[in-house]
Amino acid sequence: MRQMRIVRNMKLGIKTLMLHALRSILTMLGVVFGVASVVAMLAIGEGASKEALEQIRKLGSHNIIISSMKPTDEQSGGARRVWLVMYGLDYLDEARVREGFSAARRIVPAKIVRKDARLGSRRMELRVLGTTPEWFDLVQRPLVAGRTLTAMDVSRQSNVAVLTEFGARKLLATANSIGQTFRLGGDTFEVIGIVQSESGATGGIQTPDQEIDAYIPLNVARSRFGDISLRISAGSREGEIVELHQLIIEVDALEHVEPAAAALEAMLSRYHPAGDYRISVPLSLLRQAEATKRTFNIVLGSIAGISLLVGGIGIMNIMLASVTERTREIGIRRAIGAKRRQIIGQFLIETMVLSMTGGLIGVGLGVAIPLGVTWLAGMPAVVTAWSIMLSLSIAAGVGIGFGLYPAIRAANLDPIEALRHE
Repeated sequence: MRQMRIVRNMKLGIKTLMLHALRSILTMLGVVFGVASVVAMLAIGEGASKEALEQIRKLGSHNIIISSMKPTDEQSGGARRVWLVMYGLDYLDEARVREGFSAARRIVPAKIVRKDARLGSRRMELRVLGTTPEWFDLVQRPLVAGRTLTAMDVSRQSNVAVLTEFGARKLLATANSIGQTFRLGGDTFEVIGIVQSESGATGGIQTPDQEIDAYIPLNVARSRFGDISLRISAGSREGEIVELHQLIIEVDALEHVEPAAAALEAMLSRYHPAGDYRISVPLSLLRQAEATKRTFNIVLGSIAGISLLVGGIGIMNIMLASVTERTREIGIRRAIGAKRRQIIGQFLIETMVLSMTGGLIGVGLGVAIPLGVTWLAGMPAVVTAWSIMLSLSIAAGVGIGFGLYPAIRAANLDPIEALRHE
């Protein structure tokens, strides 16, 4: 019986709204644009932060990345400029970490040099990264072809290289990929694998790989290229002595990451007073980025919610006008036995029809806007289920909140005075 009454009231509410279709449509526009702006702005904000968050996650939430940094003149005590500079991490630092940090599950050193690569008439500069096979476990990149480095390559000191996809395409071109040999500096190396690379700075952390990398065993990099790198240009020369450019440390438990980073900072500061290193903790950056994302979403949602507030005021205005127009009808219903709650229910249903219809149209428009932004501007946008549910919930709240006062006002009309109304 109660369900039949609700259905009847809904039909009556829709019929009443259709009597003034244009006015109802114009009233809904505030809700439509409000819901659309909430969905669209949250989708664009979600998309903007998702890519950065994914890059940080790929660096490993259990990892700590220590990088060698060339000290400035102020950090080095204002010493005069020399042509050969020694700085950064050394092999003793790796040994200290292995011996002194029980929380370190795996430690991956990396040595970086830049060398010319040649294959026939093709030539390009590669960033050669000497490392261990565990590198590909800690810095996970999809394997396109072949294989990665193995313990056998290290023990045999094999001249083998794993190229990034971009570098492989540019250097190898139409040549066979796996098994192809090329000149790297003054030595010949065999291509054993190709990996997909994702490079660039992510929220202040430089990703360990770049688009033009060649991965070779660390002991091969040490024996073939040494620790000194020279750059000679017109009238000047510069040299650097760096034993290790990076240490990636995988910690055994998530709760040990930040304490381990603090302990590493304390240890390195004793042996590197010039501050020629930088410690990056992806976990801390991830938490900071997620907190920033939440704040960003709250701000965007609040700004977009103002449109819904304006839409709610429009609904209240039109329902107050409707109460005035239908005073005699209300009086007749009260005179034949309608109760106050039935009058309130009737007007609330009308406001809910307005707000929820506008909300559904707004959701459709809000989903279409991010798709258009992605197509036209190339910006990533992610429409989430929670943003749609939030928008519809706010639309329903607006319908109830702004429709309640006109409904109560209609229910409190005196039946005799309402019947006299012209």
